[in-house]
Amino acid sequence: MNRPKPAFGLLLAVAASLAVAGCTSESGKTPADTSGSASTKTPGRLTGAGATFPYPIYSKWFSDYAAKTGVKINYQSIGSGGGIRQLSEETVDFGASDAPMNDTELAAAKGGPILHFPTVLGAVVVTYNIPGLSAPLRLTSAILADIFAGRVTKWNASAVATLNPGVQLPNSDILVVHRTDGSGTTFIFTSYLAATSPAWKAGPGAGKEVAWPVGLGGKGNEGVAGQVKQTPGAIGYIELAYANQNKLPYAAIQNSTGAFVVPTIASVTAAAASIADTLSASSDYRVSVANAAGKDAYPISSMTWLLVYKNQRDSVKGKELVDFLRWSYETGYESAAALDYAPLPAKLRERLIARLGMISLGGA
Repeated sequence: MNRPKPAFGLLLAVAASLAVAGCTSESGKTPADTSGSASTKTPGRLTGAGATFPYPIYSKWFSDYAAKTGVKINYQSIGSGGGIRQLSEETVDFGASDAPMNDTELAAAKGGPILHFPTVLGAVVVTYNIPGLSAPLRLTSAILADIFAGRVTKWNASAVATLNPGVQLPNSDILVVHRTDGSGTTFIFTSYLAATSPAWKAGPGAGKEVAWPVGLGGKGNEGVAGQVKQTPGAIGYIELAYANQNKLPYAAIQNSTGAFVVPTIASVTAAAASIADTLSASSDYRVSVANAAGKDAYPISSMTWLLVYKNQRDSVKGKELVDFLRWSYETGYESAAALDYAPLPAKLRERLIARLGMISLGGA
């Protein structure tokens, strides 16, 4: 039977309806945009990618913000390097990194100048497996550099014993455990060693990946922690949040004033407070708080950053991004401590809110 042909106007209406619907898949979800063009991304939805370290706090922020505003933020926890690459290619609206971009990376970004916005602070702790030890081990940057370089190889070496009077340290080998994957955690730890030990700065130096002189490798915090937990005499470095959540021991580290400080939310925030007065809204926020001044500052602390194009071509998505950042500084920070992240000090948050005015929206 011949069916009557639909009117041309009806065909146009159906085509327009399909275009607005975004060609949803069978699951009802709109396929991810892969074109890299900001103008083709769906209003009301931001995309980001990058650092794994802040993923728990970002997940909470994005969930809370969506409940409040309806703006959904899709974040892929793929590592700092991946976040930088995707932002540079303009395939996401923002990147995230535990290591600030270097000048070469900034120059290669296709969307123009990039601004760094620190969000929270974290700490890297030194965890160890010394049977029978109850009090926190005390260590200095010099000793850590010697241990991770393979120059100090016994737990009862005089350099370690002198820092821990009255502690019965075993005459056993020290087994170093380090990350095998490129990570912001490695960047924070090696940056601290490079900032405090001339020998370490000369090599292996600082980076998301370095040529470790000695030791076994583990992937991620879980890989390093697993090696340390199952191997008596082992030592490694992991994130504070991971250590607390898994009830792992960690050392008190000597800071720039000579005090031995255990990592806490307060001692990590104190590290950022020590540099707050040196920063303004227009400062370059690619700054380090490693070995920060202040008697209460934990020395292996670091900021983590959201990376944002200064010139937002899509004014709608640009405003959504600015509004989210403002919310994170005004409200979101309150949930940081519950997830073992240190909030930025109030003075720094105020200056970063003012810094949002540097972002242009669609050329305005």
